Amino acid sequence: MSKITDIELYKLARKSAKNAYAPFSGFKVGAAILTTGGDVFTGVNVENSSYGATICAERVACTKAVSEGFREFEAIAIATYGGVEASPCGMCRQFLFEFAPKLRVITGKNEDEIEVSNLDELLPKGFRL
Repeated sequence: MSKITDIELYKLARKSAKNAYAPFSGFKVGAAILTTGGDVFTGVNVENSSYGATICAERVACTKAVSEGFREFEAIAIATYGGVEASPCGMCRQFLFEFAPKLRVITGKNEDEIEVSNLDELLPKGFRL
């Protein structure tokens, strides 16, 4: 199996964003997380009438992976269905930090304009108990 590229991971995130449930904001987000073993799990944001019950695409992708027994991650791509760049919110940054402080975070408006950063740059004082 060949290693997935950042652009391919981004495309998977963007494709999954179509399935987002965002009736309130209209802001559809998809995420694709890559395990160190090469497996990929996708997730989408799911809004709720009780706004606090809304869950972000990044946490959905990560929890799907964790529920299947994966705990080590290499990269995550985040994309919107509308072509707007999205970066993980603070809660998602801390959530992902629990598993992979050095996680590569891939964002962009489209696959021709991706940016790659490290999670510990986006969350410089993340913590683990």
